[in-house]
Amino acid sequence: MIIRKLTRVCINHRKSVLVAWIAILFAGFAMAPSVFGNLTSDAGEVRDSESARADAAIAKAAPSGDEFFAVVDGVDVDDPAVREDVTRTAAAVTALPGVAAVRTPWSGGDEPDRTAIAEDGKALALAVEFGPNVDDPPMDDATELVESIDAPNVLVGGGDLLDDEMDEQAASDLAKAEVISMPLVLILLVVVMGGLIAAGLPVLISIIGVATTFGALSLVSLVTDVSVYSINIVTMLGLGIAIDYALLVVYRFREERRTCPDVASALEETMATAGRTVAFSGLTVSASLAGLLVFPDAFLRSAGIAGMLVVLFVLAASLTLLPAIVAMVGHRVRPARPTSSDRGFFVAVTGAVSRRPIVISVTVAALLLIAAAPFLGARFAQPDGRSLPGSSPSRQLESIVESRFDEAAKADPITVVADRTIGPGDLDAYISTLRATEYVHAVAVRDGVPGLTVIDVVPEGDSQGETAQHLVDDLRGTDAPVPVRVTGDAAEIVDYRAALVERAPYALGIVVVATFVLLFLFTGSIVIPAKALVMNTLSLGASFGAIVWVFQDGNLGWLFGTDALGGLSLTTPALMLAIAFGLSMDYEVFLLGRIAEVWRRTGDNDRAIREGLQHTGRIVTAAAVLMAVVFAGFVAGGFSPVKQVGVGLMLAVLVDATLVRMLLMPAVMTLMGRANWWAPPFLRRLHDRIGLRESAGAPFVPTDTDSGSGPAGARGLAGSRG
Repeated sequence: MIIRKLTRVCINHRKSVLVAWIAILFAGFAMAPSVFGNLTSDAGEVRDSESARADAAIAKAAPSGDEFFAVVDGVDVDDPAVREDVTRTAAAVTALPGVAAVRTPWSGGDEPDRTAIAEDGKALALAVEFGPNVDDPPMDDATELVESIDAPNVLVGGGDLLDDEMDEQAASDLAKAEVISMPLVLILLVVVMGGLIAAGLPVLISIIGVATTFGALSLVSLVTDVSVYSINIVTMLGLGIAIDYALLVVYRFREERRTCPDVASALEETMATAGRTVAFSGLTVSASLAGLLVFPDAFLRSAGIAGMLVVLFVLAASLTLLPAIVAMVGHRVRPARPTSSDRGFFVAVTGAVSRRPIVISVTVAALLLIAAAPFLGARFAQPDGRSLPGSSPSRQLESIVESRFDEAAKADPITVVADRTIGPGDLDAYISTLRATEYVHAVAVRDGVPGLTVIDVVPEGDSQGETAQHLVDDLRGTDAPVPVRVTGDAAEIVDYRAALVERAPYALGIVVVATFVLLFLFTGSIVIPAKALVMNTLSLGASFGAIVWVFQDGNLGWLFGTDALGGLSLTTPALMLAIAFGLSMDYEVFLLGRIAEVWRRTGDNDRAIREGLQHTGRIVTAAAVLMAVVFAGFVAGGFSPVKQVGVGLMLAVLVDATLVRMLLMPAVMTLMGRANWWAPPFLRRLHDRIGLRESAGAPFVPTDTDSGSGPAGARGLAGSRG
């Protein structure tokens, strides 16, 4: 009766509740700006890994500052005038305060470095390095001088400019998503909710949830890193979850108003049923996001914290502010039209499914498994210039280098670091061994790193590809005269993937156990939680396979605005797993809430499925469409990691709300029959004591004769028509 009592308090003190939330909202707005100054763009890093320790050793021995690169295109590199122009510009850039060095093809002497010259002789590359202790490097002045080189095309990017472009693109995508999705969401809400007042409630709840989360993150950022990409997650989840919860509550309130003219009584019954569902849903989604907290990457941890905060703030507002506002304006919300339990689209769907549950179950499961198959070949990479839109200077620069320069210029090297100087004889022998290693294109000893021996090994092909990653393992397994550590882009990917694999069982354990316990408390069954976990796995697998097929392999790239990237962003799978799993459980809880309500009242499994789907199918479908519109706004952006998550989540909610919840779930529940609601007697007694039941009336409890001593009350294959 907790939620019923809470609702009465909110109704009786609705003005106080409203004032309290207004104060919280203003506090969130006041604190929010500070979080944007404390964000980090680091993602896909494991700070205690071998590659991180090697990078730290190099940084300590030979500190370096910011850098950027440039490609001068459309010139004859052998023309003395070109050399003179580039050399003069390099000298001018070097003279700027804070600039440590400018590397051009002629930095090493009269003989040019051919790796810095395009193979067709019509382009050259240069790099600008700033000092290690320069707080405010003259980046703009340096880029302006480089761009003044007399050439048809001068592209400046990469390095720290690439990081800046990624941050700016992420912020731009966020603004674009809001511009695209918000008007569509508002229009759809008016249609679905039946009026402007009802439609405005989800928007209000989302604004409060997002603003208060930003305020809370400003405090979190004082004690731990908060990723800039967490802002996108807060916006996506805040709007989507608020729509889901407000939609469920308001729609149920409109239903209750048909039979209960008194606003307070209708609202109390609404919150005792739909409010309870929202509470369990919010806790389940939060539990899914909590799985991200065990990963070593600060980005995933901050994403988990941000996601949990926005879900919990939206949940709190939905259970307190929403009933307070509805108590004020509920008399202006139109009652829902009567819904027949024997007619309608979802009754027809349930009838068709119940007649052929085996065929439906096998067909849908097979489709989901086929859709998931591409994920078996998934590859992963750090975001680079290819993650940006085609208009990005860094992407254009990277494209030219990739297509026209020598292999050594294309690939970021794998770096082998020894913590002391290796003697000449041993060093020569070791270098010979490295050069003889498969997939090695070039080997060079780096100068200017006192006390260490640093060897750059250029791999064949993509510096982040499978070949380079295999080479990292080979180099780590190669005998060296002294202990060595391996770093570089490919090594960072190998270390990050290993860290994910190591921590994944703990993350999955948190998600599975928390979800199982919450669904048991919600339904009193141990069969339903197990079924939900299996169905969620199928649903997630399909969305994972889809993003591999689109982004890695390049299929339908014209539709989603992407090229074949050859791999997914490192952080995409873990992030999608947590968010999509939670959203899938969201819809599971929505449907189960009404199905369990009818089951407790009647004890008729088929009727519970039919009526539950009839009453909530429209809500789940509408919520999924609205959520998909929110995620689609992020698909319109230009930053691939955000786009990947947007596409993945959009497909996940649509697949889950249609194939899984409308077809697979009722088919499996029909097959299982009364066994859906089975639990061992001791757990059944436990649930009776702590199951947090809110609805009035005594529940229907199946006897052992009804459901068997175990889950054998299922209809079984022989009892179904396939």
